[in-house]
Amino acid sequence: MRFEEPGILHRRTVGGTMRFERSAALRERAHAAIPGGAHTYAKGDDQFPERSPGFIARGEGCRVWDEDGNEFVEYGMGLRAVALGHAFPPVVEAVRRSLDIGTNFSRPHAMEVECAEALLAAVPFADMVKFTKDGSTAVTAAVKLARAATGRDLVAICRDHPFFSYDDWFIGTTQMDSGIPPVATSLTRTFPYDDLAALRDLFEGERGRIACVLLEACKYEDPSPGYLHEVRRLCHANGALLILDEMINGFRLAVAGGQEHYGVEPDLSTFGKAMANGFAVSALAGKREYMELGGIRHDRDRVFLLSTTHGGEVPGLAAALATMRAYRELPVVETIDRQGRRLAEGLKSVIAAHGLSEHVPITGKPCNLVFGTLDRDKRPSQHFRALLMQELIARGVIAPSLVISYSHDDAAVDRTVEAFDGAMPVYRRALEEGLDGLLAGPPTAPVYRRRNRV
Repeated sequence: MRFEEPGILHRRTVGGTMRFERSAALRERAHAAIPGGAHTYAKGDDQFPERSPGFIARGEGCRVWDEDGNEFVEYGMGLRAVALGHAFPPVVEAVRRSLDIGTNFSRPHAMEVECAEALLAAVPFADMVKFTKDGSTAVTAAVKLARAATGRDLVAICRDHPFFSYDDWFIGTTQMDSGIPPVATSLTRTFPYDDLAALRDLFEGERGRIACVLLEACKYEDPSPGYLHEVRRLCHANGALLILDEMINGFRLAVAGGQEHYGVEPDLSTFGKAMANGFAVSALAGKREYMELGGIRHDRDRVFLLSTTHGGEVPGLAAALATMRAYRELPVVETIDRQGRRLAEGLKSVIAAHGLSEHVPITGKPCNLVFGTLDRDKRPSQHFRALLMQELIARGVIAPSLVISYSHDDAAVDRTVEAFDGAMPVYRRALEEGLDGLLAGPPTAPVYRRRNRV
């Protein structure tokens, strides 16, 4: 489906007229074969309105086409993993060339060294790196390494940052703790973001037991001036390591993420998502004195750090190398920042024009924007979230978030602003008259919840 003229968006009916027959048929097959119908919770049916594309067939740049042939401008971009754009030609070509080499061998390929050196050149505070395939594995490895280096057992994690790992030590702290014995999280402590007093109290209350402090440099807003540097000082004054999770900020906020943007030096940091433009490559990077504990050139107790069959898989590393080359040669971070600002300004303007700024706030940094959906009492509402997503989809925009990419050009941004403009009267009507007859199907739902709706 292509929109030939801007005004067509305003003439669409509530809920839209797109058809999703192929998606509906695939959805039933998916739930029969896959728990939840998807391999990632954030991509599940409960995260989207009923009238939405269930399956994406292909993507190009910032646009995708679903199984029914509907075309959309997409945000979120593979859960923030596709920062250059879908099927970005230099990355695709690098992977295509690598397929003639082979994918996996019984000894390392030279590309493992080349890729490690390229990442370390981009992350100046790190001396060594190990690759794996997903962020959870890398973060858990960082925690293990901190425990080995310090001889301590407690882990302090920021409670305001929603995801660090699918492993028990973290997931057991959420509402989805079924199957996880309490002992798995008995060594995990939490602290609020941007609250130095709370972190000092935690160190004081657990004197000599905290191995590491784990957090993102920022989520949606900047920390208070000096906060991250003081966190680092507190860690070292108390014998703990500082771990920065750069899965989201890396290759978006800056190439090296929050540590580069704010100038704070972590002991260990983890990368993934956008570092290979959607291909499965993640990394643990850090200081040599800690990373070397996972190596074979020391006489201390050995740490089984990361040892994955596919950690050195050639096509993934080829994608990472091509992605890092693109960041060196193209103004990727600058473009994402500029287009994110253009998007935020345009959305705030049209939302304000409808008098809905307090109900649909646009927040976050330009590279990582999100929208809020508040009800008539200005409380966060999954019902209104589903309604807004439904109306954006009907106008050709998929937006579980507003995370932009290097490929989001002015036309895509303007189309998104116009889609919001067209959706706002429906949102206002729902505030004034209720959701009956406006929202098709159930509301969306938080990933972390104890029970499903049935």
